[in-house]
Amino acid sequence: MNATLDAKLELDNDTYKTLLESTRAIPWKIDWSTMQFAYIGPQIEELLGWEPSSWVSVQDWADRMHPEDRDWAVNFCVAQSKAGVDHEADYRALKKNGDYVWIRDVVHVVRKENGDVDSLIGFMFDISERKRTEEQLAALRRELEELSFKDGLTGVANRRRFDVVMETEWDHACRNKQSISVLMLDIDCFKQYNDHYGHLEGDQCLKRVAKLLTVAASRPRDFVARFGGEEFIIVMPDTNETEAYKIASRCRELIASEHIPHNGSDVSKYLTASIGLSTVTPNCGDVSLRFIEQTDRRMYQAKQRGRNTVVND
Repeated sequence: MNATLDAKLELDNDTYKTLLESTRAIPWKIDWSTMQFAYIGPQIEELLGWEPSSWVSVQDWADRMHPEDRDWAVNFCVAQSKAGVDHEADYRALKKNGDYVWIRDVVHVVRKENGDVDSLIGFMFDISERKRTEEQLAALRRELEELSFKDGLTGVANRRRFDVVMETEWDHACRNKQSISVLMLDIDCFKQYNDHYGHLEGDQCLKRVAKLLTVAASRPRDFVARFGGEEFIIVMPDTNETEAYKIASRCRELIASEHIPHNGSDVSKYLTASIGLSTVTPNCGDVSLRFIEQTDRRMYQAKQRGRNTVVND
């Protein structure tokens, strides 16, 4: 009777083993007291290149993990195992040829009758394809987010992005008692430009102006955006009035020196721009909108004073 039972159990074990080793998931077992592998499926060699016999201890598991993932993955798995909590972890596993594969380890904690941890059993899954898909989707989301903040025509930031950046820099200036400068620029006689050259040429003109502004305001925190129509705005954090005036003048001069023909202008035979400029060290509670409105008024004052100029008072 016992012989028959033993034979049946052996047959059952062989059956389970065959089933486990026929799946793409890689089964394994670790003895908790020795931290040694009691078993790992032969599929591991096909996936990572390491022979099953080379998986001796948990140190082999840790050593064959990407350095950036090793500390958190090992600490997490050990802590969860000690607490008797089933868990799973995603990490990059080292292949024998030096490449890495994304692995998901699903772990079940086996306890003794007295509650102590007896062993860990689990499955490793190759999730590289899923990770590639996730990364592609994340990249697509970033691209879509970037596009949502970018002016489709000129490539500089749009009004939506300006609103976010302006509030961020305004709050930063308030907290740190720093000056902030903003200039608003309007292309002179742009309606006449479109009427004379056509809207396609008008679009090309806007692109050229946007590029020139990014050249003039090229410091790391300078921010250029299309405010609407033929208007552009530049935010210059931690910039005093003297420095801001130099950048504003450079914007005006670069546009003028580009010699973009403008036969419809009553200012010059070439394209010009009018600029309003404001600088302030805001106090907490001040509203940035009033500051922008002041800069907008100065831009229109520049147009009233004959255009192709900078007004900062």
